[in-house]
Amino acid sequence: MLRYVLTLFLLFPVALTAGEIPQSRAQMQLSFVPLVKAATPAVVNIYAQIIAKPRSTPLQRDPFFERFFRDPDHERPRVQNSLGSGVILSRDGIVVSNYHVVGTATDIRVVLSDRREVSARVLLADAASDLAILQLDGAGDLPFLTLRPSDSVEVGELTLAIGNPFGVGQTVSSGIISGLARSGTSSGGGLGYLIQTDAPINPGNSGGALIDMQGRLIGVNTSILTRSGGSNGIGFAIPADLIGAFVAEARRGATRFARPWAGLSGQPVDADLGVSLGLARPEGIVVSGIHRVSPFQNTDVQVGDVITKVNGQPVNTPSEMVYRMSVIGLGAQAQVERLRNGVAGQVQVDLIDPPENPPRSPLRLAPPHLLVGLEVIQINPAVMTQYRLPFDAQGVMVSETGAVGAQVGLRVGDRLLAINGQQIQTPPDVVAAVSRPGRAMAITVLRGAQRLSLRFRI
Repeated sequence: MLRYVLTLFLLFPVALTAGEIPQSRAQMQLSFVPLVKAATPAVVNIYAQIIAKPRSTPLQRDPFFERFFRDPDHERPRVQNSLGSGVILSRDGIVVSNYHVVGTATDIRVVLSDRREVSARVLLADAASDLAILQLDGAGDLPFLTLRPSDSVEVGELTLAIGNPFGVGQTVSSGIISGLARSGTSSGGGLGYLIQTDAPINPGNSGGALIDMQGRLIGVNTSILTRSGGSNGIGFAIPADLIGAFVAEARRGATRFARPWAGLSGQPVDADLGVSLGLARPEGIVVSGIHRVSPFQNTDVQVGDVITKVNGQPVNTPSEMVYRMSVIGLGAQAQVERLRNGVAGQVQVDLIDPPENPPRSPLRLAPPHLLVGLEVIQINPAVMTQYRLPFDAQGVMVSETGAVGAQVGLRVGDRLLAINGQQIQTPPDVVAAVSRPGRAMAITVLRGAQRLSLRFRI
């Protein structure tokens, strides 16, 4: 009889009262229902419209080919619909979602858990992080989720993913945290430091909540690693600490998220590099370059040093270092730990915006110049960050091609090396080079790592 009673107790270990969130392993094994009831009201469905401009081609401006592009349907802007999810973070209607869901939307409608439909506007959006902060219009006293400190999350924790996959309605899936500090492994955005989960995430789950067993927000679902388009059990979420930094910036009225600029280049330390550096184990980032206006120029950090921690947290990739600095925020100082010849040291570094040094000095060509409409700028750290140029980029970059420039093959982001054999170092050099008489022109550009020569006659 006693064995029979014990068996029943093991099968039904601890009963939950209505509305109680499970706290023990036994309660979790019994049901996720109370946790889901507490968390799902703070997860919303988002329907966004994006006005897509018709794609243009230089052939449209060619006298011979232009007649083939006189299709009214081709010239009419197209309306694209985007479906995703969002998470309410405050009673006054602050919502976080993904940039690829709402970042460029012209009309955003949010459906709450009680089926109310409200409009929303974007306060702050950032394509690189794949995050967007929204403000719901005319909604108050809303349910919301609290953010969990990201460094307290551990691999193996139970988690729930809540969203609107495939537009079928709000859905909950369960899994565990399967990895931390994933960098550059996602498909579709969210570059940098990501949390990995095996909870199924599908199209439409983007912007939804990844929560722990106390109903706290661990992260916002952003992407999956897949070959088929479906969930294969490897999904990624943007951590709550970065979301908190975005919310703080949005509340301060910022229209863009400014990441602190380190002005360093480096690479992760693998096993072979660790041996060559005399490290007991491979860790950190070895510094391979320091920009002349980097804030690290004022500290005791040198090329060849290994940066291991930022504010006490380990960093093993450049993306992790950017994440740690972004969470701390501009205007603060970060404590950076480094190794040099096996000896540890610490430095304090100022977290600054990428400087406009030298000034970008935009210059646009006007008639009678052949490349009328072409705009060029001087490359500086701010330009490098904005256009994602290499760390060693310098000289002059194309910021607008103009009609003629596009027709001859120039692209935004091209670095101008020479025009008609004249070296280009500053924007005025472009004016001098294109002012020479003649209708033939040769332009040498650097596009990514590829050196190209564009030859044409106007």
